[in-house]
Amino acid sequence: MRIIFGLVFVVGLGLAGFAVYMAQDFIKQTQVDRDRLLAEQAAAPRLVDVVVATKAMKYGERFTRNDLEVIKWQADKVPAGAFPIVVAAQGGDPAIVPVFFEGETRPRAMLRSIEPFEPLLASKITEPGIDAGITANLSPGMRALALNVDVSSGVSGFLRPGDRVDVIWTGDANNRQITKLIQSAVRIIAIDQSADADRTEETQIARTITIEGSIDQVNALTLAQNSGRLTLALVGASDDSSAAAVGSEIDRKTLLGIEDAPAPVVVEEEKVCTIRTNKGGEIVETQIPCTN
Repeated sequence: MRIIFGLVFVVGLGLAGFAVYMAQDFIKQTQVDRDRLLAEQAAAPRLVDVVVATKAMKYGERFTRNDLEVIKWQADKVPAGAFPIVVAAQGGDPAIVPVFFEGETRPRAMLRSIEPFEPLLASKITEPGIDAGITANLSPGMRALALNVDVSSGVSGFLRPGDRVDVIWTGDANNRQITKLIQSAVRIIAIDQSADADRTEETQIARTITIEGSIDQVNALTLAQNSGRLTLALVGASDDSSAAAVGSEIDRKTLLGIEDAPAPVVVEEEKVCTIRTNKGGEIVETQIPCTN
């Protein structure tokens, strides 16, 4: 009996020791997992709220708060102009700009097409109650001016609203034909009657473009259009070079390397002074020094 009791006791001690060992191993593994999770959380990028569209929308389409929702977005990857909240009260934190303020029932409209779950950007939508169009695309303090173009002057059918162009004038100045860059990187806000930057009529040749400019630019371009021929040069999307070349000009002689012929040398004839005398009925002409 004592032998059996001793065996049970030994087995019990062994099981207890094994249980303690397993518990220690489990606790150690749990701590390792916890530390790894904390390290991953510390290394994970910070997420912020971003308003996105819940459906695809095209240019000019109206939308309300029901067409939007908030998702998490990596904080350092948020596009400029994104909204952090759909609706907020008037007079709240100025750093938090909502898509709609409380009490606003007027819809806004798309200035560019958007896909589902794409962030909504302030530059691509109108103000509440304003439909998409030229006025919605104008920057504060700027004016819209229509310019006549054709297949050669309007860069064929490659222009789109939102593109930037250099405006080049060709005409007569001081009795010579010159070409001169008069405006640089002017923004186009409409093609013909469309302000849709996503238009797909690639083969359609524009007859007019509407550009955005200051009052001085509008005055200058109006005068230039009425006194000569305008040509547009498309500026690259990533081109942020300065407009130092504005005012540069070229004429036909400079273009072709034609030099003006030297002016003829005028040789003044030596002045000869004479006096006439009558000698016996014969007129005799005698050369004398000129006094004048």
